[in-house]
Amino acid sequence: MTTELRVLAPAEWDTWYATLERAFGGVEESKEEHALWRDLTEFDRSVGVWDGEACVGTAGAFSFRMTVPGGAELPVAGVTMVSVAATHRRRGVLTSMMRRQLDDVRARGEAVAVLTASEPMIYGRFGYGVGTFEMRAGIDTARVGIAVPEGTDDIRLRYAPVTDEVVRNTCEEIYARAVAGRPGMLARQPGWERVPLLDPEKDRDGASALQCVLASDAEGTVLGFARFRVKPEWSAAGADGVVLLDDLEAAGPYAPQAYAALWRFLFGIDLTSRLTALNRPSDDAWQHLVTDVRRSAVTLRDSMHVRLVDVGAALEARTYRAPVDVVFEVEDAFCPWNEGRWRLTGDAKGAVCARTADPAEIALSVRELGAAYLGGVPLTGLAAAGRVRELREGAVAEASVAFGSDVAPWLAHGF
Repeated sequence: MTTELRVLAPAEWDTWYATLERAFGGVEESKEEHALWRDLTEFDRSVGVWDGEACVGTAGAFSFRMTVPGGAELPVAGVTMVSVAATHRRRGVLTSMMRRQLDDVRARGEAVAVLTASEPMIYGRFGYGVGTFEMRAGIDTARVGIAVPEGTDDIRLRYAPVTDEVVRNTCEEIYARAVAGRPGMLARQPGWERVPLLDPEKDRDGASALQCVLASDAEGTVLGFARFRVKPEWSAAGADGVVLLDDLEAAGPYAPQAYAALWRFLFGIDLTSRLTALNRPSDDAWQHLVTDVRRSAVTLRDSMHVRLVDVGAALEARTYRAPVDVVFEVEDAFCPWNEGRWRLTGDAKGAVCARTADPAEIALSVRELGAAYLGGVPLTGLAAAGRVRELREGAVAEASVAFGSDVAPWLAHGF
């Protein structure tokens, strides 16, 4: 059987997307979801593999800007909508799409590609390493209290219409302020403000429609927001509802107070006794407000996988928490232009990364370099696992400190 890989044409989108849906279980998405993802599809960055008239493989990419350590926004490729038909597994379909895609990313001058994986074991062979984690929590709000900082009582809360244009824009402004301060966050491009508001009724599983509460100071300036759902549940003992948190952000001089006020509100919603959050930063501050973190059922899981497509340009694009001068020996069989020795010299003001013939001090694959890139995965931990080899004593510890981030990298929403 022969197959053809080609750039997606708009007229092929329905067939292409149906192939993706089937690969993820065959449950058709809502018209609302179809319309959004079709609008966001970048056709020149999307490919399909065809066996005759049948689409048997899909892959795409979004043009994002992602914050890296130091605060710069780096153009990145957001790899998405990847699938292979079960009838065509183990025939090189995925490899051919990954090859085409990374060649295209390089040609566009993007130094980094990122993705979220349905199965995390898939993408390591293509050079992706887990670079961010998401915290999940299931808090027993009937037994866990929350201690708020001084000034929290001065914050005013009000419900606001989720889809109101002014409310949406206000929430987007607060989100945009958060982007600059945390590596891994994506600056939302036009159209992406619709993603957090996606609310198909079939996916609510008995919960309410999306709700929004705004937090303001005494002058009425909005400092934060929470978007959430409430799922009413009852037991023999009475009300046992669940608050399902979608997203929460606060910014400005009174951000800690606004943040605490929003969490306190969520803890106190009538007829609920639990709060579920499925995607929060691993260093989220609510952990320091609750009276019993054990009853908060905190877990971590992988989130964004990072791939350096141009090692030199990627390492130069970020800054470093401590001065660093180190020579990496990089292995990258899938993108061999990255292979070899690179000298990285940098600090909090900037960096230079160039080819060198100097002796290597640290040896690693591009996958480990991608994992460490955003500052959330220490090189020392990778070395302890045998994934990084130290060739000069002390080099790994020095580089690990330099690569670190003051705040945990985080991907706020999927793509």
